[in-house]
Amino acid sequence: MPNYHVVKNRDTGDWAVKKAGASRVSGNFSTQREAEKSAKIFAENNGGGEVRIHGLDGKIRDSDTVPPGKDSCPPKDRRY
Repeated sequence: MPNYHVVKNRDTGDWAVKKAGASRVSGNFSTQREAEKSAKIFAENNGGGEVRIHGLDGKIRDSDTVPPGKDSCPPKDRRY
């Protein structure tokens, strides 16, 4: 279950999708939205996992679990 990161490539100005632990990027995209969508597809095709979206400052600003990955901290449904 690989994790993917969406980060800003400071050299090219593009948004990059990088698999955790990989030395090369999985893809470069002109917008963060395109990169996030592709990262989720990459994770889904590889059995699920986490997609972590980084802001311009490099800090993680959002994280999504892609099925069939298991969320280590699932939200609690308070309605039922």
